[in-house]
Amino acid sequence: MISDIQRDAATRMGKSIESLKQEFSKIRTGRAHPSLLDQIVVSYYGTDSALSQVANVVVEDARMLSVTPWEKGMVQAIEKAIMKSDLGLNPMTNGMTIRIPLPALTEERRKSLVKIVKTAAEDGRVAVRNIRRDANTAVKNLLKDKTCSEDEAKKAEAEIQKLTDQYIKDIEKLLEVKEADLLSM
Repeated sequence: MISDIQRDAATRMGKSIESLKQEFSKIRTGRAHPSLLDQIVVSYYGTDSALSQVANVVVEDARMLSVTPWEKGMVQAIEKAIMKSDLGLNPMTNGMTIRIPLPALTEERRKSLVKIVKTAAEDGRVAVRNIRRDANTAVKNLLKDKTCSEDEAKKAEAEIQKLTDQYIKDIEKLLEVKEADLLSM
């Protein structure tokens, strides 16, 4: 029972880390990367579809993305979706190809992105702590139901705390890397 609780907590904490990595990948660092456009949704024959499902996104150079729709009729819809996004990008259409230049980040914009990254990291830490709380509650319920001894419960809570500390450290490392990435260049 206790091992199941610990395994579940580890799995959920791992998912929180993956979610944070995905969140960080959406925050641009000034370099072109296809994942910058992952959250853009395009209306495709009345159905909202991810941009990657209706077009090919490639990196032309360090500051230029190229989007090639699979159907000519999608060019304007994709261009409109990119402009509506909160990424601050201005696409340029050249026939069937949409080129998206990435402007250099200003110092002010970098600092605001760092604040956003720190907020996302704090949300990740809160999620990990909530998982710890849930796991500890489950262990206490086992103790209350007398399905485990007090020693087993204390040991389990110590293991859950070690797990929590490790995942919090992982979040700190991710934050350091992303912050350095944003402030460099």
